[in-house]
Amino acid sequence: MLWTAAGVVALGLVIALEIAARRYAGAPGPLTTQVREVILPAKPGPLYGGLALMMVVLTWRQRFVAAGAAIGIDIVFALVRWAAGVEVTDGRYFGNGALWVLLACAVIAVTRRTGRERALLLKGVGLGLLLVTGRKIGDTWLLITAKTRPSVLDQYLATADHALGNPSWVAGRILDATGPVGTHLLDVVYAQLAVAAIAVALYQLRTTGAAGRFPRHHLVRTFLLIGVLGPAVYMVFPVVGPVFAYGPGASGTGGVQWAVADLWPHTLPPLHTPLPMGYDDITPRNCMPSLHTAWSVAIFVHSRRGPRLLRHAGTFWLVATLSATLGFGYHYGVDLVAGVVFALTVEAALRCWDRGGDRRGVRMVAHGAAVFTALLLSYRFLPGEMARHPWLSGPLLLLAMGSVIYTYVRTTRRWDREPAPEVPPARRPEPRPELVRD
Repeated sequence: MLWTAAGVVALGLVIALEIAARRYAGAPGPLTTQVREVILPAKPGPLYGGLALMMVVLTWRQRFVAAGAAIGIDIVFALVRWAAGVEVTDGRYFGNGALWVLLACAVIAVTRRTGRERALLLKGVGLGLLLVTGRKIGDTWLLITAKTRPSVLDQYLATADHALGNPSWVAGRILDATGPVGTHLLDVVYAQLAVAAIAVALYQLRTTGAAGRFPRHHLVRTFLLIGVLGPAVYMVFPVVGPVFAYGPGASGTGGVQWAVADLWPHTLPPLHTPLPMGYDDITPRNCMPSLHTAWSVAIFVHSRRGPRLLRHAGTFWLVATLSATLGFGYHYGVDLVAGVVFALTVEAALRCWDRGGDRRGVRMVAHGAAVFTALLLSYRFLPGEMARHPWLSGPLLLLAMGSVIYTYVRTTRRWDREPAPEVPPARRPEPRPELVRD
């Protein structure tokens, strides 16, 4: 029932975003772009990542067959495109094969499997397609934010960021000093966040096929829910980021005409009464909260149960992602604070759900939601006071975030000592005795 409900909700969201994208942005939505990738060139990363997640429910022999079929289909597509002279950009030479194998496994599950095997394979296919479709949903959300939110609130966050010492400006200067080596390293980490997530998820789901069921809680659920809920906040609090609002833009020149001034990262923004400011209809309003921060926090949390190498990798990815979000000027410091609170609240909500609404979990979720709401309200209505009293407001921001971290750690440690209640199997009705006539 839960998987069916999740599928219905996901399908409804995709259809709603398809309609919204065509109405507000005049562009195809996630459903259309996904269908096109059955034939047209596709990005291989998300598709092969989804295939890898689906294969956790297969045996090793079936995995080799599925991977070989996907690669073979992609080779055929590449040869046909080369022969037809089709121009391929952005490295989209491969990817269709993975999608074909995912769809083929769905057909096999319906036509050739029964009972528990069918349910497990359909869950695996659904998990892989959710990852693929989630990327499309995110791209559509970003386009909608740019088209429907002509004004941005960057001046409010830049003013509030004085309470933390303008960390984006500091990190930007440090990154400039490291030269191309540091910039290239952080750029790879920032762009390949999904690769780290898939690595952790594959470790968590490695025994799914042998056990015949998915684990109670894993990273993919948290990742997808963060991606679904986060853009809704973008619509309420549209922000483009320091490099766009106070710098040249990510391309180096395009954002100057819309920026307040070309200040980032060498000149701190002046203190003045913040106002909404207009911006173009191309740049996504995807700063508040920082979802890269939220996702990297989720990766860090879920890597804690892995081997030492995975734990070190999770820590590295968290530190490098936070450094990149600030150093490239994509986020303000207050975005990162909100992102940490947002991620831990979502993670706690999912674990609380698994435990049937545990009272401690409910308190944790309520606490995280209250802190997140208070952060948004303070950024919007108290940025001037925060900037004028940084020695008070800065520690208060960090204490608010720290309270959520402490509550989450304390609550989850208690949960780890107390096994989650198992759902008892449904009892079969006892057969009714036959009525004997006299």
